[in-house]
Amino acid sequence: MLTLYYVILPQAFKTILPPVGNEFIALLKDSSLISILAVADLLRRGREFASETFTYFETYTIIALIYLIITLFLSKLVSLMEEKLSDNK
Repeated sequence: MLTLYYVILPQAFKTILPPVGNEFIALLKDSSLISILAVADLLRRGREFASETFTYFETYTIIALIYLIITLFLSKLVSLMEEKLSDNK
């Protein structure tokens, strides 16, 4: 059982972290496509707000910045996790 925790799982995390992190970020970016299916997400709320206030450019710019910040944050988090796992040799 100790072998699982100290040998197998750290090696498995090192191997699977990059593709899982990339997939998670891709899912976040693709969430804007879900707004077409009437799921209440960030883009849909922005579209509703823009149609009420007629500030389309400003609204979509803010939404793009929010997606960019979230994506950059998650990318940095995955990068830090990869570095931490690679240091534990």
